[in-house]
Parts: sequence; structure tokens; C-alpha cells
Amino acid sequence: MNNAHKPSETVDRAGIASRLDRPLVLVGLMGVGKTSIGRRLAGALGRDFVDADEEIEKAADRSVSEIFEEHGEAYFRDGERRVIARLLEEGHGVIATGGGAFVDPETRALVLEKGVAVWLDCDLDTLVERTSRRNTRPLLKTGDPREILVNLKEQRGPAYAEAQIHVVTGDGPHDAAVNRILEELAAWL
Repeated sequence: MNNAHKPSETVDRAGIASRLDRPLVLVGLMGVGKTSIGRRLAGALGRDFVDADEEIEKAADRSVSEIFEEHGEAYFRDGERRVIARLLEEGHGVIATGGGAFVDPETRALVLEKGVAVWLDCDLDTLVERTSRRNTRPLLKTGDPREILVNLKEQRGPAYAEAQIHVVTGDGPHDAAVNRILEELAAWL
């Protein structure tokens, strides 16, 4: 049996949950698994999960793509900042953000002050494969997705690097990524 993806038995999930006094905020490029890993992470910690993009869509009564098309990225980022501020104030356990949220200086400062930013990262081939599954990503509709993702990774990397925790997710099972996050979080706490 391959132990590379075996859940870590040294991680005290209850202990981590009891010491965690702020929301975990997952940041990183589209396709790294913020939502799917976030749901599992919240379950592992016995906390709730919320997806900022879903909350933005509820508040605006339209999809992220429609907001981008109708009002542009600057308008979207302003609304995104307000929604993330509200989610942080509400004290959710795990918050998944959109790929560009943490790049905004005001949003990043807010997350770093009121939450624990967890940068989920993975290789380019995995990003391209995952993002090709859905045609709902506004930034990928303007050209070659691989080239766009290369540029986004380069442009956004310095902002993501300010996160308190950095975990490379790879293309393995999400539970393995959850365990790596918990191990890093235990060390950080």
C-alpha cells in the first residue's frame, strides 16, 4: 500500500480546532481545489464551510461570469471585498475565496488580520486540466487558458506568498491535501 496519501495519524484535529480562533481562508489560483478541499477541511475540523463566490452570486442574484461581463473586474473585486469582510466577521470556519481575491491589497490585509490565509498551490498541468472541466471562468475566456494561467501564476504568486500557510496540493486525493494543511496549521499554531 502506498503510504504517501495515507491520513496522518499524528495530526490532532480536535486540538487544532480548539486552538484555532479565526477562520481559515483558502487562497490560490482557480482550479487548485479551494472549494472541494475547503469542504473536507471544514469537516475535519468540525467547522462550517462557505464559498465566497457562491455568496457573491447570492448577494448579486447573478453569476460571477455575468457580473464580470456586465460590470467588469473592478466592480466585481469591490463586491468581493465586501462579501469576504462579512464572511470574516460572521466567523465562518473555512472560507474559500476566488482566485483574485487575495491579490487585492485591501482584501489581503483584511484576510491576514482576521483570518489565517492558506495558499493552495499546484502545478500548471493540473490547473489546466481542472479548469478545462467548466466553462464558467471569466478570466479564461479571453485567450489560451494555459498561457493565461502561466501569467496569473506569475503575477499573483507574490501576493499568495504572503499567506501564513502554503500547501502544494498536487493531483492526489483531496484528503491528502487536507492532512498537509492540518500538519502545517498545527506547526503554525
